[in-house]
Amino acid sequence: MAGPAPTAVFNALAAGGVEARFVGGCVRDTILGLAIGDLDVCTPARPERVMELARAAGLKVVPTGIDHGTVTVVADHTPVEVTTLRRDVETDGRRAVVAYTDDWAEDAARRDLTLNALYLDPDGTVYDPIGRGLADARAGRIRFVGNPDTRIREDVLRILRFFRFWARFGREAPDADGLAACAALADRIPALSGERVWSELGRLLVARRAIEALRLMDAAGIAARLWPGAADVDRAVALIALEQALGLDPDPVRRLTALIGDRGAADPAIGRLRLSRAEGLGRCAPWPWTAARPRAMQSGARGSTAPGAWRISTPGCCTPRRPGRRRTP
Repeated sequence: MAGPAPTAVFNALAAGGVEARFVGGCVRDTILGLAIGDLDVCTPARPERVMELARAAGLKVVPTGIDHGTVTVVADHTPVEVTTLRRDVETDGRRAVVAYTDDWAEDAARRDLTLNALYLDPDGTVYDPIGRGLADARAGRIRFVGNPDTRIREDVLRILRFFRFWARFGREAPDADGLAACAALADRIPALSGERVWSELGRLLVARRAIEALRLMDAAGIAARLWPGAADVDRAVALIALEQALGLDPDPVRRLTALIGDRGAADPAIGRLRLSRAEGLGRCAPWPWTAARPRAMQSGARGSTAPGAWRISTPGCCTPRRPGRRRTP
């Protein structure tokens, strides 16, 4: 993660005697040898002190989430989010009231999954306050920090995050305690905002183990609570298998379209997830299926005219093939 942007931020904070470490996904992905996305940094310093030191170093500061202790420092045209160490004071399943702390372990204890509760010094030293995050990351083991029931009650979105991270990183069977807690609290999912649900579901749908994750969510009663109306996991699984057979890149909206159970569920799903036409759902509306899955869909045949079969036209679009229409060679 060495680069001009994080180096400038760490230097600015160090000039004021402030300790800081990388945290979360950028640490996890560095350990796993993956490409780094967002750069997140934690520090015991309060947001006002962070902004003071960053501006003194000539860096741009944006108070993006200052109410929750986060400011964005822009260096070399690259944003770096800097967040003060926190502990939860009050939670309601959707948001938290936080208080600042100087304790790294206390900050780690409020995080969702063990592989996300890792910290990294600029010199390369890894810190694992939970004691098993590093081993879990390397093993592809997805576990909640502490008690799964407690973590989910703090923020119900963690149900979807559990499955999303397992679909991307999981190499073992899902943690039994975590899976049981997700199933037990699934009836709280409708209270989440649609934007937050789609943010997690969209990434889950294109993850490496999306098929298995959807099956698990279906068995746990979670898929049925994503929106009012049906969710057809079998059809989504069949579409993903067809995409893979045809060598198509995964597309979250195309896969979502298959997951929507029938045309009657389309509008409730779109409204629930707050999808816009710009996101593309209008170009691939669901088509009624026969009771039995079309053989062509199951076998991956491209030229079927069976009712309910899908015609894949581009990596970004799928449209239903109308019964009786022949495919132009």
